[in-house]
Amino acid sequence: MQTATINFDRFNALADREADERIRAAKAKLGKKVVILGHHYQRADVFKHADLSGDSLKLSRLASQTDSEFIVFCGVHFMAEVADIMSRPEQISILPDLAAGCSMADMANLSKVERCWRELSEVLDPDQQVTPVTYINSAADLKAFCGAHGGIVCTSSNAPTILQWSFEQREKVLFFPDQHLGRWSGHKMDIPLDDMMVWDPDLEMGGLTAEQIRRAKILLWKGHCSVHQMFTPAHILKFRNQHPDGIVISHPECAFEVCRQSDFVGSTEYILTTVKAAAPNTHWLVGTELNLVNRLADEVKHEGKTVQFMSSTVCMCSTMQRIDPQHLAWTLENLVDGNVVNQIKVPEHEAALAKVSLDRMLAVS
Repeated sequence: MQTATINFDRFNALADREADERIRAAKAKLGKKVVILGHHYQRADVFKHADLSGDSLKLSRLASQTDSEFIVFCGVHFMAEVADIMSRPEQISILPDLAAGCSMADMANLSKVERCWRELSEVLDPDQQVTPVTYINSAADLKAFCGAHGGIVCTSSNAPTILQWSFEQREKVLFFPDQHLGRWSGHKMDIPLDDMMVWDPDLEMGGLTAEQIRRAKILLWKGHCSVHQMFTPAHILKFRNQHPDGIVISHPECAFEVCRQSDFVGSTEYILTTVKAAAPNTHWLVGTELNLVNRLADEVKHEGKTVQFMSSTVCMCSTMQRIDPQHLAWTLENLVDGNVVNQIKVPEHEAALAKVSLDRMLAVS
């Protein structure tokens, strides 16, 4: 029987140890009714409670295959949206703290993308000439926009494959919200940098001339990840001077020059797999979020491998950090009492269109 929702204020002052104990107790009571998802970038004191770990798409797909009624996503808002879209109708997606957003995802919103589409129509016919491609790190309504306009979703691992499909549909691509992933993926397809123009949504016509728009193969939305923008070629140069035999691996959300100077470039799953499969006693410089790097370093140190964070500045996903043990304990204890807090529910019509673009991606990749 549903009771009054437990107010979070009662949990905010909990010591981490007590929150940890209450999380374990609530999980034991809920059993298989709940599945906790932990993204690779999640802080360690929350990540350890995850039943499943991985990147956002993998976690959503795995959660949909469980018998759990409640999906508690320890990640950020767009991830919980994807879980809601991909899960069964009877499953409920929950985000422990609604303030856990994504600064990159916020750099492209529906009104700005629709304005871009209208402005492009002054130069060409976007519905005939442009395939909209949104990175999975985006809001559900942008995935729905792509579904409605013959577009598609991509991830950091399948972006080049998705671009290839997109060019088979239409001659140009509008890629949002991360310019760096779009640029690196286009580069891997041998598209010249001069044919990839940055669209600035805060400027009329994206700050481009009609001729630049006509020439562009890819229009790159002016967006970026606040974590990955911290890494620079200077970090790599310093590492190579200190460790000539060292190996550099970076996420494709890093700037182009960082990717170009890296030995390997790939998604979070790719980074983990590559380093774990590497020869013992190798030294790695890793350009991605700090929690993942620290966790990876602990997992491979017994093989004599050294895993080093690329930046000298502490750099983690600050919005994901908002999901702490206190919020997780609050969420689970409310579920024990029969209360659902912070449910993420994508409107039905929006979810249907977003699923079109997601299903296209899954079919292609």
